[in-house]
Amino acid sequence: MAHTQVRRPAFVPEVQLHLADDIDVLWRTVGIDTPPPYWGFAWLGGQAVARYVLDHPEQVAGLRVLDLATGSGLVALAAVAAGAAEVTAADIDPYSAAAVALNARLNGATVRFVADDLLMAEPPAVDVVLVGDVCYEQEMARRMLSWLARTEARVLLGDPGRSYLPQGGLVTLASYEIPTTRSLEGVQVKRVRVFSPAAR
Repeated sequence: MAHTQVRRPAFVPEVQLHLADDIDVLWRTVGIDTPPPYWGFAWLGGQAVARYVLDHPEQVAGLRVLDLATGSGLVALAAVAAGAAEVTAADIDPYSAAAVALNARLNGATVRFVADDLLMAEPPAVDVVLVGDVCYEQEMARRMLSWLARTEARVLLGDPGRSYLPQGGLVTLASYEIPTTRSLEGVQVKRVRVFSPAAR
């Protein structure tokens, strides 16, 4: 609370979040021995998935939705706003649990939070899995994509061209030019796409 401000991401103004300005400052504040504070930022892949869900509510309306590696809860909150019947946000960072609870309260939304590493188990029985910005690190991308290949749910994956995004097997559903900051991405605007696995 002391190191974030309530803002609306420029590309998803329907949602309010507690957001920070500088990831390095926030990380030093919470402790460098903790996971990076992804929960304090509206990452590009998540913004793209949130925008897609809000613009295409039929993708989630009335369905059971899982937001995997939720961070701030942005994508989960977009799914609630789009009419999902039940939304679960999952993340292994305990700070994410606090961020999602605070952000859900800001938006008058109900989101169930799961702190388990879901990648260690078989995918749960949900209708839609939403994933934003998870291909930034090789092992994370490998585990995530292997797990997603096993789910029977519809998958929507947002990515701004991270290093470990697969070069094949994905269908582009939407492409956006999303404003960002040089401190986070090194540019002021970045092209971000929303994908679905080709077999789905």
